[in-house]
Amino acid sequence: MKETKTLSGLLPADFHKTVDGKQVDLFVLTNKNGLEATVINFGGKVASLMVPDKNGKLVDVVLGKSNIEDYMNDQEPYFGAICGRTANRIAKGQFTLNGKQYQLAVNNGPNSLHGGLKAFNSVVWDAEQVDDQTLKLTYLSKDGEEGFPGNLEVTVIYHLSDNNSFDIEYKATTDQDTIINITNHSYFNLAGEGDPCIGDQLLQINADYFLGTTPDAVPYDEPIAVEGTPFDFRKLYPIGERINDDHIQLVNGNGYDHNFNINNGGKEVVFAAKAVSPKTGIEMEVYTSQPGVQLYTSNYLDGSFVGKNGHTYPKRSAFCLETQHYPDSINHPQFPSIILRKEDTFNSKTSFKFSAQ
Repeated sequence: MKETKTLSGLLPADFHKTVDGKQVDLFVLTNKNGLEATVINFGGKVASLMVPDKNGKLVDVVLGKSNIEDYMNDQEPYFGAICGRTANRIAKGQFTLNGKQYQLAVNNGPNSLHGGLKAFNSVVWDAEQVDDQTLKLTYLSKDGEEGFPGNLEVTVIYHLSDNNSFDIEYKATTDQDTIINITNHSYFNLAGEGDPCIGDQLLQINADYFLGTTPDAVPYDEPIAVEGTPFDFRKLYPIGERINDDHIQLVNGNGYDHNFNINNGGKEVVFAAKAVSPKTGIEMEVYTSQPGVQLYTSNYLDGSFVGKNGHTYPKRSAFCLETQHYPDSINHPQFPSIILRKEDTFNSKTSFKFSAQ
């Protein structure tokens, strides 16, 4: 009997594999409106996300790969992935906690990026499909893994709601004080994965300030006002209109690769961002309880490898809106804290809500 492909064209058998002694599979979530999300428990990666355009046609709005081998050997290891223990960068891979200095793996120039060499994006999570719309992923990050202290028990819940939102909830507990900054690294193109450029797509970010960075992407202490800069997305603005401006921060990032300090962010779930494709009419609103969102405009994709459906992904063919704490927060006492005490529980929520106009 021939296996049925997902609406996005993926074949579940192409993801069925034993990795590190654990079973990897492709999990399919659907809602009452016919939307579909697929997730692999290798890295907790969102492999596809089918949402309706202005004509009711389903469009896959995230970049990804066609099989587990390509994900495991990918030149871009973060497509759709859970990133942690600490998303983004930690300067020189070093931090001090409770008077003790820790050294993490350095895997991005002089810095540690997205948790290290074999971080949450490249381990096999235990998966439980709770119902047609919900997937629960759990992982025990053992004390000392990638240099971090404490046994950290992590739960990530993906839910495709009947309101057409893709919801992510993160929870974590630890048996000793540690640090955590966890996010999802989906690459979005609201014109559809495979569309070569996101320059015409409109973006709004609910932030009066952003963090400037050094040339190796470590933030400075003091935030910069977006007003009067190419980083002012307080109203909808084409992503590509100012991306090549002669602004030192765009030069440093080779485009946008910066944390925006969400207005009133970091406590309750608030509006963080909105993006719209003029081609498809698809609109995505982002809500989060995190204090920041990292805008990354896929500045280092180069079209040299094949993704889903035979598509190549050139530079700036997607954008990421990574809800998270600020980069390198542990080394900046004035930033919102990423310390998780052993008596506390880490919890955060992010929703990507879709509609069409």
